[in-house]
Amino acid sequence: MRPAATRVLRRQILACAGALLLASSLPSNAADRFEAVKARGILRVAIEGSYPPFNFVDPASGQMDGYDVDVARLLGTRLGLKVELVPTAWTDILDGLVAGRYDIVVSQVIVTPGRARIVDFSAPYTYSSARLIVRSNDATAYASLADLKGKTVGVPRASVYEVRARSVAGVNVRSYPAAPENLQDLAFGRIDVALNDSLMVAWLAGRSIWPVKPGPIVWTGQRSAVAIQKGNPALKAAIEQGLRQGRADGSLTRLSRKWFQTDVSRPLP
Repeated sequence: MRPAATRVLRRQILACAGALLLASSLPSNAADRFEAVKARGILRVAIEGSYPPFNFVDPASGQMDGYDVDVARLLGTRLGLKVELVPTAWTDILDGLVAGRYDIVVSQVIVTPGRARIVDFSAPYTYSSARLIVRSNDATAYASLADLKGKTVGVPRASVYEVRARSVAGVNVRSYPAAPENLQDLAFGRIDVALNDSLMVAWLAGRSIWPVKPGPIVWTGQRSAVAIQKGNPALKAAIEQGLRQGRADGSLTRLSRKWFQTDVSRPLP
């Protein structure tokens, strides 16, 4: 065999070996993945861990707590599985799901058409809206995002809030990895307003160490759901069944009222 042909054959062999290695590292198919979860006996759930009251580390116990944590454990109970929480940076959380590093994401993932192209979603378990946060001494009458032109707005990085804020011409947007840094910069005047989930804003209103207060709601209709790797219909069906059972027996309502004093697991009136 001529040297050139030998090199071609070698490249073909290496390419085949690489393809086999890649295939072996890809996530298992739908039925296999759910079967693997059941065989493992553990549901691996990605969660951000720095987004109170949805998910955060309780300073007293050092353990993860919050509405998302309770929903994840409810699903584990319904499926007869232990729940392993996998703290994951928000900016990496959907990429990790696509790569198969965990089974589901329960971390206030707002349903959007773009996200629905890369992951599957359960029925929503949180209905909310978007709200501004302002300094306690700020008397500006903001009514919409359009009123923020010329202002600097703090938003969670890689979030729906960042996308919406950047879509308004003239708004200066500064993104943050977590809410505490955002609110600190707001309190110190490094940004003019912050934009985030209205449920989080209401929860923090009486707990924040910073002199900030809720501003106006700027849009409604947010829906957050469990994110599931595409191509896993058996796992998705099991998650849906767990949520249906949680709604039917009132468990989701009780968890919702525990954290928000109202039922956010159903559409807002």
